[in-house]
Amino acid sequence: MSNQHTEHPTGTTETTETTGGTAPEQVEAFYTNVKRLGHWTRARLIDVRARRSCVHLDLRSPQLPEGDLELRLHCERSMLKLLLPEDAVLDERELALVGRCTVKDRERHMPRHGRVIRLTGTLQRGEIRVARGGIATLSALFSREFLDDCRTAHRRGTTPVLPDPAAVHPPEPSASRSR
Repeated sequence: MSNQHTEHPTGTTETTETTGGTAPEQVEAFYTNVKRLGHWTRARLIDVRARRSCVHLDLRSPQLPEGDLELRLHCERSMLKLLLPEDAVLDERELALVGRCTVKDRERHMPRHGRVIRLTGTLQRGEIRVARGGIATLSALFSREFLDDCRTAHRRGTTPVLPDPAAVHPPEPSASRSR
């Protein structure tokens, strides 16, 4: 018998659409590590389900729709790392903390006037780490996904996107390049 727990659907699946017209983005991590860096979604609502896992979410992309973002969490003994823009506001008032939980945000008490990111749902014996600005860039740089992004950018003759998704990147060159 394996010690791996399998999640079974309960039959009550939510299929509501957000106000932006896109379906909620689903991020699931059970006993593993999941990283979503760069331009990975265009949804305003992100459902995160994790059990004994590490989840890294990059929310610095300019392709995210304007307005508030909502992260619905159902995390048990997991770590969620959020890479945020410098001026983002993190609203955790609707997040239920069960057991020994921590939300680590070094710049929590500084006044901010940017996009609001709401955390809702439940965090059970887990931790949320927030990285902003340069620390978020370093966190994206020291990942295997960055190496893959560099290789792809080199083949196409463009610049990598992961260090700063908000930067203006030149369009990709056409297939027939002249040297």
